[in-house]
Amino acid sequence: MRRLSDVDWSSWQAEIPATLVFVVKDGKILLIDKKTGIGKGKVNGPGGKIEKGESAEACAVRECQEELGITVSNLRYCGEHRFQFVDGLTIHVWVYLTSDFEGTPTESREANPLWVPLNDIPYEKMWEDDAIWIPMMLRNEQFSGRWIFDGDRMLDYELLAEGAGLQGACRFPQNHLPGDDLICVLSRFVCLLFLRRSACFH
Repeated sequence: MRRLSDVDWSSWQAEIPATLVFVVKDGKILLIDKKTGIGKGKVNGPGGKIEKGESAEACAVRECQEELGITVSNLRYCGEHRFQFVDGLTIHVWVYLTSDFEGTPTESREANPLWVPLNDIPYEKMWEDDAIWIPMMLRNEQFSGRWIFDGDRMLDYELLAEGAGLQGACRFPQNHLPGDDLICVLSRFVCLLFLRRSACFH
């Protein structure tokens, strides 16, 4: 199980439903240095496992309270990810963005808060997929991703973006090159230009 095509996504179910929350304010994004659980030692957004009977949004609020001592509000849904790990672990993540919260981000047993400038996000300390989709989130693009990981190494992925009447897809195999992501962005831009130009003749 090392490629997207190795997974029967039609019957795929996540062992762990979870959330991620990103607070963006005054040109900075609130991240955490994760101290426990999956991803321990990595930088990420606050979030965690959805409890039985809990909505994804309620989970997002609760996790921020538990990890950072803040209460977020006016959450905006950004997208979702389905993670399949080679060892069998499966995680379905709902992602939220906001600029509204009460309280002061405070270190807890689970996380240490980090306010980071938007132009200096430490992707080298984060999960490999973050560098691909977080810029989309910050551009207010909604997305849906499927990812294959072996431990913390990304093997394959597909990322769908929806917005402004345009739907695009980026999919690269395990040996994709850094320039492939740029090619995907340029391809979507060309498609948008084509759609706009075509509309002028109708």
